[in-house]
Amino acid sequence: MQENRQEIIKEICQIIEEKKGENIEVFNLKETDYFVDFVVIATALIDRHSLALLEELKKQLKVKGESFFHIDEENPDWIVIDLGDIIIHLFTENQRKKFNLEEFLQKILQKKEGR
Repeated sequence: MQENRQEIIKEICQIIEEKKGENIEVFNLKETDYFVDFVVIATALIDRHSLALLEELKKQLKVKGESFFHIDEENPDWIVIDLGDIIIHLFTENQRKKFNLEEFLQKILQKKEGR
């Protein structure tokens, strides 16, 4: 199961990269008490670009059997995609800087490591 999820993570990153998403980061939170195993964060060029990334992810991942449990696309500057054990955040650059989710996730990882 773990190997399969790593493959899906690679695929997610590849899809985003091919469609010109930037600064892709993956957080493996499997060994923490966070509510999902993996978080993928990427930057879209503009809000319409994040919607295009979302559509491409749906198109390519659904045929592979991925379930999209919830998609929050109310604000295209920050789209959240819930695949169950994987959460994908698609931000525009300003929103990504504003919320700095990476810092929060880094703290969770540091807590796990006992720092």
